[in-house]
Amino acid sequence: MVGNGSRAAIIDHRRITGLSADVIAELVAEAGPLWHEQHRAGLESRRRQRAVDAGAKHRLVFLDRLLAAPVHLRHGATHDVLACWFGVHRSTITRAIGEVRPLLATRGCTIAAGSRLRTLAEVIDHLGVSGQTGITDGTEIRVRRPAVGRKDREKFISGKNEQNAVKAMVLTDTSGRLLLCSPAQPASCADITHARQLGLVKHLSGGPAVEILADAGYQGLGAQTGGRVVTPPHPQVQEEPAGVVRGDLRAPAQGALLTPAPGRARHRTPQELAGTRSPPRPTRALERQDPSHRRTEPFRVR
Repeated sequence: MVGNGSRAAIIDHRRITGLSADVIAELVAEAGPLWHEQHRAGLESRRRQRAVDAGAKHRLVFLDRLLAAPVHLRHGATHDVLACWFGVHRSTITRAIGEVRPLLATRGCTIAAGSRLRTLAEVIDHLGVSGQTGITDGTEIRVRRPAVGRKDREKFISGKNEQNAVKAMVLTDTSGRLLLCSPAQPASCADITHARQLGLVKHLSGGPAVEILADAGYQGLGAQTGGRVVTPPHPQVQEEPAGVVRGDLRAPAQGALLTPAPGRARHRTPQELAGTRSPPRPTRALERQDPSHRRTEPFRVR
């Protein structure tokens, strides 16, 4: 079990967890009773040979379990490292993080005193009532490579950075305040596909008139939502200059003509056409085919 001094250092230094001491105290007050209730319900749900509260006590108390989860999520520390830090077995850290993360997810995002947003529908309604513009994008977090033989192992490889990662869709307002962070999906899932799976199109089509800004990864949602998702326009195709046929290697206006040369077709430069530059020397393959192209000057040793 981590000592009181180490626990106080984790709470006092915000860089470790990303949370202030007041927020951590609020999380303990809210999530603590829920965790104890779930733990007791799990013990009572199966047949036991002794009382529920009998036996050894937890070496990792709820506060330490709560601190281990944000440290893991913020810095990506492995469970082995956290187990050494907290003085418990790795399986204890794995079980603790698995119990705490759902409690943090159901808490939602606090936007005001006593007001929280937990679902995408609530976020859309909040933006519609307040008249604000939303900003959405997908973010990737690198994860350890799945074990060999695991089903759909390649789905975690991101097409953007070719690394094993998971992806989540984040929705904020124009001031950067977090409104929603979706459940993670394998990184091979495209941003627009993830948004459709979360029901963004359905909530925007049948909800209030909300404008959401997105990058080029969400192009196509604007037509499906009546223009409520604003994305950068597709690049315009530039018109070809007069006299240029699509597929030409070089335009005549640039001063080069496509003329045949011995052995193969190539471009003649303006200097060659003007006679101020000699053509390139024939290759050895051309000399073997046509002896008239053989070099007359001796070879020089460089």
